[in-house]
Amino acid sequence: MVEIIFGLFGGLAIFIFGLKSMSDGLQKAAGKKTHAVMRALTSMPLVGVLVGALITIITQSSTLVTVMVVGFVNTAMLN
Repeated sequence: MVEIIFGLFGGLAIFIFGLKSMSDGLQKAAGKKTHAVMRALTSMPLVGVLVGALITIITQSSTLVTVMVVGFVNTAMLN
């Protein structure tokens, strides 16, 4: 039972670390051009929802998309 619990929390920790690392990398890689593209894609709510759904389908992870959106909001790329 202890082995299962450690495996569960260890896997969760690695998953969260990977998401955090990816979010940090996206924030560092994002420049002015990326900011302009993000603004254009999210200027209309319907287009923003469709882009979000498409990215979720491509990455197959809604958690990843949520982490990316929070990271972009923290860097003021999205409001």
